[in-house]
Amino acid sequence: MFSSLELTLLLLGSAVLGVVAFRMLHLPPMLGYLAVGILIGPHALGLAEENEASHTLAEFGVVFLMFSIGLEFSLAKLMAMRRIVFGLGMAQVGLTIAATMLFGWAIASQLPASLHLGWQASFALGGALAMSSTAIVSKMLTERLELESAHGRKIIGILLFQDLAVVPLLILIPSLSQNPDDLLQTLALAGGKAVVVLVLLLFFGQKLVRGWFTIVVKRRSQELFMLNLLLFTLGAAWITERAGLSLALGAFVAGMLISDTEYKHQVEEDIKPFRDVLLGLFFITVGMLLNVRLVLENWWLVLILLCGPVLLKFALIALLAKLFGATDGVSMRTGLALAQAGEFGFVLLNLAGGMHLMDPFVIQVVLASMVLSMLLAPFIIAKSDQIVMKVSSNEWMMQSLALTKIASRTMATQKHVIVAGFGRSGQSLATLLSEEKIEYHALDLDPERVQEAQTAGANVSYGDAGRRESLVAAGIYRASAVVITYTSTPSALRVLQLVHELAPTLPVIVRAHDDTDLDRLKAAGAAEVVPELMEGSLMLASHALVMLGVPLRRVVHRVQAAREERYASLRGYFHGASDVGEEADMVRLHSVTLDGKAACVGKALSEVDVAGAGAEVTTIRRGKGRLELTPDTVFEAGDVVVLRGAAEAVNRAETRLLRS
Repeated sequence: MFSSLELTLLLLGSAVLGVVAFRMLHLPPMLGYLAVGILIGPHALGLAEENEASHTLAEFGVVFLMFSIGLEFSLAKLMAMRRIVFGLGMAQVGLTIAATMLFGWAIASQLPASLHLGWQASFALGGALAMSSTAIVSKMLTERLELESAHGRKIIGILLFQDLAVVPLLILIPSLSQNPDDLLQTLALAGGKAVVVLVLLLFFGQKLVRGWFTIVVKRRSQELFMLNLLLFTLGAAWITERAGLSLALGAFVAGMLISDTEYKHQVEEDIKPFRDVLLGLFFITVGMLLNVRLVLENWWLVLILLCGPVLLKFALIALLAKLFGATDGVSMRTGLALAQAGEFGFVLLNLAGGMHLMDPFVIQVVLASMVLSMLLAPFIIAKSDQIVMKVSSNEWMMQSLALTKIASRTMATQKHVIVAGFGRSGQSLATLLSEEKIEYHALDLDPERVQEAQTAGANVSYGDAGRRESLVAAGIYRASAVVITYTSTPSALRVLQLVHELAPTLPVIVRAHDDTDLDRLKAAGAAEVVPELMEGSLMLASHALVMLGVPLRRVVHRVQAAREERYASLRGYFHGASDVGEEADMVRLHSVTLDGKAACVGKALSEVDVAGAGAEVTTIRRGKGRLELTPDTVFEAGDVVVLRGAAEAVNRAETRLLRS
């Protein structure tokens, strides 16, 4: 029997090996955790058993997962997608649960008494099967640049409702294990408690969170910020647990409260390591539940439970999407992407097992089928285009027609500009190109936008610039340039790769949010990278200089010089309390005041290896003046040294200045 420390070390070591192996196979790490749990669990190698320590770690994983879901909860986002979320999403979850309960009722008489599947168990099972994997699907959609496509929006809307549906299910399922005669009373009591706790947390919490986090942030201590975040998350979970509800519900509310503050992005980054590690341990404990021998002995039942729910969800979602106005292709792609089981399915199944709603044998075979469906999910999604094209001749015709339309619109054009993305930036570019009598053709994945713009006479087509066929149809061999107008670096890299293969000499201009990926995009073949934050700063400064009487020629020269040096003089800035959401690897400036005890005092700049720390000295201020930097510049007490680099590099450089 392992001690708590030995068990934790075993789980962590196994997790590392499992994630490495599945990363090498280009599969989601979550599946690696499940595989590791199956391998080291009591039903395989027997290295670990589920005990109080592993159960606690697993429960914390669910807490932080629900906290992350709460952070993404946005009323504005829900309202913008309300037809998909509360129409399509609610119908999918509700009908999946109803179909499962109907199936349970139909086969109840055929099952042995020991496997009696009552309506409570069928309800819990339906809730588990209704879930799809947000982690796998969203990752695949991002990699395939399909988040903004017609089927991508429907998929994300359904996933969003599934995540929200977990909250009432976490309240309902424990209530179902109570005495049937007291069920209504139990449900009413649980619902009443939930309403009271949520009102108290949301009403009073909303007023306290922003003020309290502001006080904490002003202390400028990352350690204090993290301690406060953990206290807030676990404190909210404790409140709901004391009210007789789940820990996860309190964590969800805590995430909701922070989602409306300016600290949301920093919290997301800080909580991610805890969430990912603890959630990984949760999936290991789920894998440990699986009895491989029992599954192999009943492989035919596992196969039925794999094919049945997957085919049911595919057909149900595809039919619902069709009823909500989607085309055959969009409907089938939506169904294929969401047919598999999901993370919350394991949470609900685990909860149902803990409440003794289902026989352990049923849990074993359902668990095995869910794991297998998630293993198959990346391959199904990757092949969804081929599947849809083979199954639906109508879809094949529509795809061909779309490419034909693009080709027909660009066939007569020469030396035109291909505009990837027709959002606000793309439309502004198109307007300027038109005024200069320069032909362009834009590709965009938002069908409503494309239809509106085409009606107004814009040269835009529905198409993905990240697909080889779309670029060829848009006339890439005859184009004079490609302009990527959105700020997604992964998508831009994909387009750059395709352009390099199809037309290596064609210049590509890329829009970026800031200078973080500037070097990476240039290395991938971008002729120009336009970081919008830098360009905004340049324009603001140039207008200010002209207004202050600086000659226009000198202003233009300064702006041009900044661009030619790839914004080197502008990269990095002094961070403050309001910048808590910035990425850790963002280039920043930091001032270090040297006292008489600083190790670098009396040494030349060349003697202190600041560059070896990954940073650079941009300025040395002595008194009221600034020194001209040379390798022989000697540091003196009282100097203010300005460092530039990423956060960790700046910290290392400061250490070398003061204590090396």
